[in-house]
Amino acid sequence: MRKDGTVRIGGAGGFLGDSSVAAPQLIAGGDLDYLILDYLAEATMSVLGRVRVKKPDEGYARDFTDWVWKDNLAEIKAGRVKIVTNAGGVNPRACRARMEQLAAEAGLSFRIAVVEGDDLIARVPEFSARTEMFSGAPFPEAKSVLSANAYLGGFPIARALAEGADVVITGRVVDSALTLGPLIHEFGWTSDDVDQLAAGSLAGHVIECGAQATGGLFTDWEEVPDWAHIGYPILECAADGEFVVTKPKGTGGLVSPAVVAEQILYEIGDPQAYALPDVVCDFSQTRVEGVGEQRVKVTGVKGYAPSGKYKVSVTHTDGWRCIAAMPVVGRDAARKAQRQAEAVLTRVDEMLRARNLGPFRATRIEIIGAEASYGAQARDIAPREVVARVGVEHDNRKAMDVFMREFDAPTTSMSVGTTGWFGGRPAISPVARVFSFLIDRAQVKAGVSIGDRRIDAQEDASPEPFDPARLVRPAIAADAPAPGDMVARPLIDVAWARSGDKGDAFNVGVIARDPKFLPYIRAALTEDRLLAFFAHEFEGGANPAVLRYELPGLNALNFHCLDALGGGQFASLRLDPLAKGKAQQLLDMEIEVPAALVAKAA
Repeated sequence: MRKDGTVRIGGAGGFLGDSSVAAPQLIAGGDLDYLILDYLAEATMSVLGRVRVKKPDEGYARDFTDWVWKDNLAEIKAGRVKIVTNAGGVNPRACRARMEQLAAEAGLSFRIAVVEGDDLIARVPEFSARTEMFSGAPFPEAKSVLSANAYLGGFPIARALAEGADVVITGRVVDSALTLGPLIHEFGWTSDDVDQLAAGSLAGHVIECGAQATGGLFTDWEEVPDWAHIGYPILECAADGEFVVTKPKGTGGLVSPAVVAEQILYEIGDPQAYALPDVVCDFSQTRVEGVGEQRVKVTGVKGYAPSGKYKVSVTHTDGWRCIAAMPVVGRDAARKAQRQAEAVLTRVDEMLRARNLGPFRATRIEIIGAEASYGAQARDIAPREVVARVGVEHDNRKAMDVFMREFDAPTTSMSVGTTGWFGGRPAISPVARVFSFLIDRAQVKAGVSIGDRRIDAQEDASPEPFDPARLVRPAIAADAPAPGDMVARPLIDVAWARSGDKGDAFNVGVIARDPKFLPYIRAALTEDRLLAFFAHEFEGGANPAVLRYELPGLNALNFHCLDALGGGQFASLRLDPLAKGKAQQLLDMEIEVPAALVAKAA
């Protein structure tokens, strides 16, 4: 903790594959107490799980050990910045061993702690009667399971720091815990400090995706300078839970209230019941305020006691898939590409039946360049060059070989303008699915390994678990009649928006550029209208739904779109399984707003 009572934390990684410039930038120019790096999406766990099956001494994020760690060892040691990261993946002890090896080769040593207890793969047989918490699906076959991990919270990380760790390596923790753990340690927060725990969790949520908090993915992208040298986020956190978001001086990017508000809304469901292991967060009255150049203060976060349970995420294989791409050039390119793709699938389907393999269980054709991901909202733009993207799924890997063999054939036998494989031959990969359920905290034994000791770090269950019935929803005044003449304007003229995925669901957060626009945004963006607008995303969903939530503190609405995305991420054949483009699509929707209000804003 600093003399002014604050703690400075930098966010140097948002996913496995994030830029390697982030860590050295923050170490050199961030004046940090802690550096956090987040690597673990749900699908990443399946990838690391497959790696561990083949190589038992791996299954961790080599992006961290062999890039960030190896390349910055001397600077980390000299700057005395503590590192907290979930780079341990499904094998955190192996991650530590690799780190110690690299440090020793450089003539350096560090006190490295491992948070463990999240890995439940050895207990998979005892979970066989569980059903999936969202879909109700039965538990997968044990032999198909790649990983099974409970989402731990911040208190074991705090315990590791209290034991004198220079570096804390975790397996599966909630992303925000990487930030919350240091704050618990520094400020001595306890499980009763629910408002502070919620605020610290929001701080972690803001920086867990790296430069998304400093202008990355911002709606008004042209306002964000110098993407090549974008600054990565820094938090200045206080003991009462309030925090300021900023970035290193002299870097590109943008820290503004709108940028931070977008990130707050990223990948959340109910903003009043954002459930984490340590606390349930209420962001409905959260406020963002510019407090200087490239500085935004965040206040107004409320917390409730946690549920007393951990979420367990199981990743497993479920058949095979292949996604291939073929460019087509010239007049009527989109129609030619569509016909060609359909012909290939018809041919391969007949070949599979002849081999007694049966038909594909799922296929998808998307013509990139013809607004395929827009569904009914697509415009007839008559492109003269497109890419036919064709995805297939089957239970038998042999079906993938047939598909790959035949996908090349149209180069000389079907559409004029076909150019051949796009980017080389595609890969055949397992379909990876996520199965989630809840487990009592007492059934998961969190611990800290440091030196030759293993220390119990069990997180206490709340004596009064969270009760959703206690929530008081924001009181929203009835929208006043529209004054004067109304005009149709695209939503982007009156709002910012950000979207993202969570499994087989996605959210779109919409923030009014001016509070006066909010009633008209609310009147236009009903749950039914969004269900119709994104109808193509709900195709095949058993129980599609859109839930709308209010965030008065941000002058915002959040839409949670359920049973969408065709299974999500590695289980989806869609062009945008991460829902990164959904907000961009919604921002084109026209809504009615008063002409006088638009003119005044302009």
